[in-house]
Amino acid sequence: MHFLLLFSRQGKLRLQKWFTPVTDREKKKVIRDMMMLVLPRLPRSSNFLQWKDLKIVYKRYASLYFCAGLENQDNELLALEVLHRYVELLDKYFGNVCELDIIFNFEKAYFILDEFLMGGEVLETSKLAVGASIEEADTLQEEAPDSCVTERGDTQTHTSPRARTHTYI
Repeated sequence: MHFLLLFSRQGKLRLQKWFTPVTDREKKKVIRDMMMLVLPRLPRSSNFLQWKDLKIVYKRYASLYFCAGLENQDNELLALEVLHRYVELLDKYFGNVCELDIIFNFEKAYFILDEFLMGGEVLETSKLAVGASIEEADTLQEEAPDSCVTERGDTQTHTSPRARTHTYI
């Protein structure tokens, strides 16, 4: 997989992940081309396109399009399943994911994607394993503001987010 894009029906990019090195200028062109190819397609059209030297696989869920660019030898149905699995993971985490969840929690959407895919290949197929690592990260994130380690290795405790006094141990 070369890239994964999420964009709305209105043509707003919501998430992008590039698995191959591409310049910013090329990224903008690819994003624009994907939106111009995918958005005007009829709902009952094929979810597979040929674009330049890549296969494009996309799927619409509610108001979002999930779009992936593949090598010619890659399996389109497997890519469609990867997109669906990502949506299932988002649904599990957010509880029926919607576009606003992606907008306001984009860091979680990227984290879930990173737990699922690495370098454009499926890293973990188990929804339970991905869910467990997300829960673990959430737990660590909740605990992090209470105490953090300074550069010297000391533990620093904050009494409140606005307080300027710190207790050093």
